[in-house]
Amino acid sequence: MTLAPSDKALVPFVSVDNMMKLVYHIGIEPMLAGLADYIEADFRRWALFDKTPRIASHSEEGVIELMPTSDGEVYGFKYVNGHPKNTKAGLQTVTAFGLLANVGNGYPVLLSEMTVLTALRTAATSAMVAKHLAPKGADTMAMIGAGAQSEFQSLAMKALVGLKSVRLYDIDPKATEKAARNLTGMGLKVVQCRTPEESMEGAQIITTCTADKQYATILSDNMVGSGVHINAIGGDCPGKTELAAGVLHRSTIFVEYPEQTRIEGEIQQLDPDHPVTEMWQVISGEAPGRTSAEQITLFDSVGFAIEDFSALRYIRDHIGGTDYYMNLDLLADPDDPRDLFGMLQRAAP
Repeated sequence: MTLAPSDKALVPFVSVDNMMKLVYHIGIEPMLAGLADYIEADFRRWALFDKTPRIASHSEEGVIELMPTSDGEVYGFKYVNGHPKNTKAGLQTVTAFGLLANVGNGYPVLLSEMTVLTALRTAATSAMVAKHLAPKGADTMAMIGAGAQSEFQSLAMKALVGLKSVRLYDIDPKATEKAARNLTGMGLKVVQCRTPEESMEGAQIITTCTADKQYATILSDNMVGSGVHINAIGGDCPGKTELAAGVLHRSTIFVEYPEQTRIEGEIQQLDPDHPVTEMWQVISGEAPGRTSAEQITLFDSVGFAIEDFSALRYIRDHIGGTDYYMNLDLLADPDDPRDLFGMLQRAAP
């Protein structure tokens, strides 16, 4: 006898297939803008959240991480990996899934893929920050690293900042060609560049997003002129950076959560007390953002759990009334909460 699960046993689940359908149902750029709104709203209530650096398990091949947080009413976490060598085996560098739960009773209220969603929320965060820090009228971005993030970053900057042109560079020309091909017809002028220096020409926003787990110099000091905004998103674990220290010393640095960024971000190269500004302070008006046209602003982004919480919250609020999720029989629901074994017995063949 097959026992049908009760409503209490069911948890909404958004698969990769349904996430992609939801993106096109909403629209890529409207969804990026919507995610940015949710992230900004949660940055404004930053004090409510539990905050902790992500829990990381490092290996020679990569890293596996858990990213938890709670606003006191809803708990969320993301599982995510980072394995740069995966692409050589035809695998994703980053995969992820996440969960939201009711703090009051501990019951999950959403389970979702987050490989696609992480790409969207990362781009939305970058563009939300650039909206506050980039030079006024910025319309050209240098995109160094044309991997899985490049198209999302470009479209988010278009949707939120008004980007008109993206100048692509990757050490692998095939990756540059891939990104240029994918961005064709998306309303951006796309320029394929042969060197990182060439990608800098006329760019007011510089985004770096490379995968190798090493101390690298993607941006040397002499490549960066005054008056630009740098969106550094590739350095996201100990021993992995992209910017020369000289660039950091010339920049006003903005971060998500200092306790995590000092371990994982570009600023792991600097003294532990090097001054940084938390982005929630800028968004809430407690600290200044860009203060002059000549200033170099740097968002040292490593990704933080609150952004994932915001993204899951957005998905939870937008799947209602759609067919873009399924209910999983995830939770046991015995007739008597104290009689779990009795529930098991009733399922005997």
